[in-house]
Amino acid sequence: MYLGEVCTAAGERWELQLKGAGPTPFSRQADGRKVLRSSIREFLCSEAMFHLGIPTTRAGACVTSQSTVVRDVFYDGNPKYEKCTVVLRIASTFLRFGSFEIFKSADEHTGREGPSVGRNDIRVQMLDYVIGTFYPEIQAAHADNSVQRNAAFFREVTRRTARMVAEWQCVGFCHGVLNTDNMSIVGLTIDYGPFGFLDRYDPDHVCNASDNAGRYAYSKQPEVCKWNLQKLVEALEPELPRELGEAILAEEFDAEFRRRYLQKMRRKLGLVHAELEDDGVLVAKLLETMHLTGADFTNTFRLLSSFPVGPEPQGMPEFLDALTAQCASLEELKLAFRPQMDPRQLSMMLMLAQSNPQLFALIGTRASVTKELERVEQQSRLEQLSSAELLSRNRSHWADWLQEYRARLEKDREGAGDSDTWQAERLRVMRANNPKYVLRNYIAQNAIEAAENGDFSEASRHLPLLRPWVRQQGLGEEGRAGPKTPLLALLQVRRVLKLLEAPYHREGEAAEVPEAEGAGGAHSGGRSYGSKPPLWAAELCVT
Repeated sequence: MYLGEVCTAAGERWELQLKGAGPTPFSRQADGRKVLRSSIREFLCSEAMFHLGIPTTRAGACVTSQSTVVRDVFYDGNPKYEKCTVVLRIASTFLRFGSFEIFKSADEHTGREGPSVGRNDIRVQMLDYVIGTFYPEIQAAHADNSVQRNAAFFREVTRRTARMVAEWQCVGFCHGVLNTDNMSIVGLTIDYGPFGFLDRYDPDHVCNASDNAGRYAYSKQPEVCKWNLQKLVEALEPELPRELGEAILAEEFDAEFRRRYLQKMRRKLGLVHAELEDDGVLVAKLLETMHLTGADFTNTFRLLSSFPVGPEPQGMPEFLDALTAQCASLEELKLAFRPQMDPRQLSMMLMLAQSNPQLFALIGTRASVTKELERVEQQSRLEQLSSAELLSRNRSHWADWLQEYRARLEKDREGAGDSDTWQAERLRVMRANNPKYVLRNYIAQNAIEAAENGDFSEASRHLPLLRPWVRQQGLGEEGRAGPKTPLLALLQVRRVLKLLEAPYHREGEAAEVPEAEGAGGAHSGGRSYGSKPPLWAAELCVT
């Protein structure tokens, strides 16, 4: 629900939106209520993305109550009561690609048309408003030619969208539901539903458990964003001729995405001076190695800043030990590739594919059956593999890539002159571009479970700052909530939020090596939030 707009003292204009405020005429018969778990996830992630330096809406407030609704969390026939919650979103605007689709004529495949079809006058007004308000420099440059103005506007939206999704890919962020209504007209990350950050690197990772076809898989996000821009082109016609819009999209999106992605990846790898044509190949081989070894995405990049360089580097065996500790264990891989279908169901599907391929294609299970067969084959291979063999294989994969990485770093150092200055710059750049903390699903789940259980133990360490408000709400000094203090149920997310507000290495901090699973740490029952996630994290299901 749109709430209104505010202006700061500097004259900046911001729109406010309440998510989960109630039903609308377009809510598909749902009640429009948001619940505590999804609200905490959105609150934390929008702030995490901001501090990672990625364009995003912000979270102004998160308020829960005693009101409840029934939700079937995992769509498994086991509904439960959950607390209703409201998130206050803040952004320069909440207009989306989909905002322009309300004027579209009937779709040739579905027959559906926009609710404001035929109201071209409103579309022109909205386009004038968007460009004049959020792209004033474009309005000023093309005040006398609306087609050129609209083309320049679409060009800038395309570039912003390409840069945004490149930033997502570089931190391992998966959006989950990238339809046109979740694409901001000003290039912000918007609508945090079933999002996720990569743990084990898997280009086919799907963070939304209800996305059975994998439409919004991590590796497909750039292409989906490009497809959404194509839909925007169609929605802007005739104010922007389709041929012109499509030409801009073909010219700008892929080039801008590759430029930003490679620029960011070079910085993540500490390539601070020379830019070589083969850098894209080096990045691709790194990701392939991470995939083959099941390496943790975030921690692998962070570890590379401690890679020993120089003519006679010391500590290479220790570095390989630390790197392979971030790879998936045999137990993790068996869990990740466990079959999802009952063997009898799979057998029946295979029989149907042979006896009636037309019916098999009609029910749309080809992709899922293919994936299930791959899982069965992978499980069979894993059963024949020992932990020692897996470790040896992983070390070999990494040794091969690190040899190429060392050669590339030497070329970068050659162009720098002073070796010590280059090394200092390399470390500074890598630490500023490879986060220690991202909002992994299990970290969010810890905060959600604490909030749902009314556990204020994590918030109690902040009581010196909170005491005036705590007394007002009737809390004891131990920070335990009574039955009449539901609004404080979100305080335990404060600790996680503090971590996410400083995701990168800060000057003066000691270098921190990511811990392997099972290592001790300062957070979450002996586990550092900078370590590999626990095994149970792979079982989490977000829809």
